[in-house]
Amino acid sequence: MKKNNTTEILSEFAADLTFENIPKKVLEHIKLLFLDGVGCCIHGNTLPWTKKLMEVVVNNTDKQECTIIGTNIRTSVLNAVLVNSTAGHGFEADDIHRESILHPNSIVVPVSINVSEKIKNINGKKFLTAVIAGYEIATRVGSAAGTDLLLRGFHPQGTHGTIASAVTAAKLMDLNKNQILHAIGIAGSLGAGLMAAQEGAMVKRLHSGRAAEAGVLAAELAAKEFTGITNIIEAEYGGFLSSFSGKNNFSRSTDKLGDVWECQNTGIKPYTSVTSIHAALDCLKAIMKDNKISSNDIKEIKAKISHPTYVHCAWPYENQSVTSAQMNIYYGLALIALEGELFVDQFSVDKISNPKILDYMKKINAEVDPEIESLGQEFRHMAKIEVITNDNKKFTHVEKFRKGSPENPVPKNEIVTKFKSLAKFAYDQNKIDNLQEKIEKIENLNSVDNFFN
Repeated sequence: MKKNNTTEILSEFAADLTFENIPKKVLEHIKLLFLDGVGCCIHGNTLPWTKKLMEVVVNNTDKQECTIIGTNIRTSVLNAVLVNSTAGHGFEADDIHRESILHPNSIVVPVSINVSEKIKNINGKKFLTAVIAGYEIATRVGSAAGTDLLLRGFHPQGTHGTIASAVTAAKLMDLNKNQILHAIGIAGSLGAGLMAAQEGAMVKRLHSGRAAEAGVLAAELAAKEFTGITNIIEAEYGGFLSSFSGKNNFSRSTDKLGDVWECQNTGIKPYTSVTSIHAALDCLKAIMKDNKISSNDIKEIKAKISHPTYVHCAWPYENQSVTSAQMNIYYGLALIALEGELFVDQFSVDKISNPKILDYMKKINAEVDPEIESLGQEFRHMAKIEVITNDNKKFTHVEKFRKGSPENPVPKNEIVTKFKSLAKFAYDQNKIDNLQEKIEKIENLNSVDNFFN
């Protein structure tokens, strides 16, 4: 093997990964990420954009092999992962790996469940190993691309999300390292998704679904010796990194591979909004709570953020759609000020166009902070908030690491509460409890068939 061939190195790692290689703390964390992802998919399949997708792609002539999560509908594996991954990313509740800007669980969870349903008799240890392989490879490739990919206008969920799907599926299918190499080479060349969608289009959710579909298709093709780009990650012309990010920092993909586990660098979202604004939301909540300030007391809110966050989230809120509200720092801060929370209920049709909320946004300003910028990509989610009250008192709070980040994790009980609050959109309490218990003990299952039964 050519040691400078990043794609080969990652393919070999995925092929050779065994359950016994994985540290216990990694397994415990991945089960929490998986639980969180299942909740996201359950809730996401109740949403109008996912229902529209189901109406188009699912019909009675499909193979009844895989579950549409949260429903009694079964369809083909490609249709199932397309719908379920769209659902997983359907309400900005999915997990986040900061450096790669990827939400792995909205892709890896549906792919692992649906591909296992098709194959049958996949045990829990093999299942978790495939999940972790998908996380590790895709987040490393995405980290090599970094924020340059996002700032060039590409949606990470649609680009390296394909690799997360392909590796997860290929591992479940017992593909060898050469087949996994080709699966990555096929999937990576099918990646797509443009960030202009964040300003109101439903299609942003679909980027995740298409990535999942492309990855599973890539694995199935690779199993039949269909070939892909064997040096896709590091190719100087037309490669993944050179095309999507404009640079070839491919060593980031392989550094400390097997020693540093990127799934542990993946965090949970306590808010159903774009992660880039979460530190700012935390700051405002802290100022208001610590100083007993109400929304009516506030004259002005100043948000100081990184350049990537400013480009990503600080555009004028005009479209008044759920997508644009979830991606916008002005809307998010306004709801924290007015209601103290930013979860499902804060994105109702009435609220996203409420004149009172739109008027409150006029109190909020955002700007790039040179000090935050100087700290580099690791601190791109950092925020400083200054609140000026009606009597001209000033209160400031800084958060380097948002709640839910690896440095400031959400406690397990809050992750479980979030899962239950999302799962209740489709399941009764008994089924929710049974599902939670199954996920917590998943490595002991002889088969993950009929996961939701």
